[in-house]
Amino acid sequence: MNVRVRYFAQLRDAAGTGAEDVAGDFRTAADLWTHLCARHVFPLGAADLRVSVNAKYVPFGTPLGEGDEVAFIPPVSGG
Repeated sequence: MNVRVRYFAQLRDAAGTGAEDVAGDFRTAADLWTHLCARHVFPLGAADLRVSVNAKYVPFGTPLGEGDEVAFIPPVSGG
């Protein structure tokens, strides 16, 4: 399967890019996260993140489809 992954904040820094196309044998957002963690050293775990698929927040167990855009979003702070 091929998906487009978008990273924000600390994840973008760790990946060295804001987005990348990823191909692999993953079926859910959780599987994709595991796949990505084998490629990058991220400072946060899945429990610390929100995930969106095609611009909608979804649970990590959500199935993915060919060409989906997946964003892993760390906690946001500010004032």
